[in-house]
Amino acid sequence: MITTIARTAQRQQNLATYHQLKQAGIPSATISGRSRRGGPWQRLLPRVYLLQTGPPDTRQQALSAVLYAAHPAADPLSGSTAALTGGAALALLGIRDAPPEPLDVLVRAPRSPAATGRVRPCPTARWPATIHISGVPSTRPIRAAADFAARTDDADLVRSVLANVVQSGWCHPHDLHAELRAGRARGRPAVRVAAAELVAGVRSIAEGRARETLAATDLPTPLWNARLHGPDGTFLASPDAYWPDEGVALEIDSAEYHYTRDAWQATLLRRLRLESRGVLVAGTTPGILRDRPADVIAALRALLALGAARPTPPQVTARGHAQLELPLPPGYAPKARETV
Repeated sequence: MITTIARTAQRQQNLATYHQLKQAGIPSATISGRSRRGGPWQRLLPRVYLLQTGPPDTRQQALSAVLYAAHPAADPLSGSTAALTGGAALALLGIRDAPPEPLDVLVRAPRSPAATGRVRPCPTARWPATIHISGVPSTRPIRAAADFAARTDDADLVRSVLANVVQSGWCHPHDLHAELRAGRARGRPAVRVAAAELVAGVRSIAEGRARETLAATDLPTPLWNARLHGPDGTFLASPDAYWPDEGVALEIDSAEYHYTRDAWQATLLRRLRLESRGVLVAGTTPGILRDRPADVIAALRALLALGAARPTPPQVTARGHAQLELPLPPGYAPKARETV
């Protein structure tokens, strides 16, 4: 009996379900007694126990949600009946801005466990392939991102998290766009906007606001996050927006990423590399773009005019995303979240 419990605890990060404890021969009265206040075990969720006295860590909290939602007769680590998804799975993966709670758990239909505490079961008939993130059965990042978008009302948080999933290299924007459509999440205004921005090459909230600001003007459409290379093929930089015909770049720099001397010098060196090849650079911050968009547009308009009048084009080659034209929903107005 002790050996069986020890093996279960070792496999499941010191966690066990009531069903597993009973199968190991532990009487109900013993389970109840050991999980009372001050006892050696803790009841984290209905029928889920932590077999230690210390507080659970983030991984144990996440795994306890999966154990709660999994079918009692199934191996909960198999990912066949329950898997962490949404922001909790993305946070466990280290995706920036992904909220670790609530603990969304995908559950294979027709089972539909009740929500409890921070656990939010999400029944589905569209069961995905699963992986293990830090030992927790989880959906793949692309499905976790789509599930997060489908259940989150904060438009800017949706934009930020989806952008960070793509920026981290976990999926291609076109594949995420298809997953959002398959999960019927793209009909939500915030998700539709975020999906359009990602396919267009936008990778942050500030870039999303820049796209909206530029779309309201008569300025030409830029490439977003295009990779610029010199004549010898050397990579130079990837500005937030770039107009290849005029050789103009827009750089949106947040203080959040430039609070050290090395980071600030890296930014200046990147701009020097662009300017040395003839690229005209307009620099701004998320705050300026939000509060004084007219000043940013005026600077871009002047630089685009200068670039168009130059007899010699800049010595760079742009490799960027093709613009996907998806109209913004009427009246859509995101909230400000940037760091300045």
